[in-house]
Amino acid sequence: MGHKSKVNGGIMHGFSKDFVAQAWDLDELVVKKLLEAQEETAILKLRAPLNIEETKEDALGYGCFVYNCEDVKKDVDVKNGGRVAVLTSDNLPILQRIGLGADLVKLDPGAMCSPGFSADGAYQVTYVVGGSGRVQVVNNEGERVVDAEIKGGYFFIVPRFHVVSKRAGPEGLEWFSIITKEKPIFAHLGGKTSVWKALSPEVAIASFNVDKELEQHFRTRRTSDAIFFPPK
Repeated sequence: MGHKSKVNGGIMHGFSKDFVAQAWDLDELVVKKLLEAQEETAILKLRAPLNIEETKEDALGYGCFVYNCEDVKKDVDVKNGGRVAVLTSDNLPILQRIGLGADLVKLDPGAMCSPGFSADGAYQVTYVVGGSGRVQVVNNEGERVVDAEIKGGYFFIVPRFHVVSKRAGPEGLEWFSIITKEKPIFAHLGGKTSVWKALSPEVAIASFNVDKELEQHFRTRRTSDAIFFPPK
């Protein structure tokens, strides 16, 4: 069994001095100074203010690492409904390398986000930033697998090919989602962009097993709202 001692300092302190010397090509005196100078582990208290020189945004060819979703023009903005800023590799190129996208959504009090799903089979990892509301998730067999009250600090995952809808409470609802596609494509089932409205009346009548009158009534509802529906 090897000798086990308490580590005071960072990772290097866990190795013997000869290992540190060989790994970083340092002489014994430098190793001694390096290990004795660092006392804290992980979190340290600065002795003086720290000034960090800004690096070029295109360092290593990754492009910009930082993007402010709050200050950009929203992809969709519905009065008294909600707004969304979608983050893709078009506005943050590094996302292309890691294969992720994201969105920041804010729903106004009492508003609803249309039932929708990732058309390209992405997972959605969602963190509720603030406010409160309710979320429902339905699988492709029409089974409701999630029906929960949510509020700031909550976290949930929407699996692939599941439909999700959220409704804001009296404080509104804000969430941030990480999406496992760099340029996610979403399809919505309600509103003027509803995929159901792209179907011919005959297909819709057969699918819902309803008469022509009911299908026509269904088709003519929500013809002006897109994605976010203000409360009545």
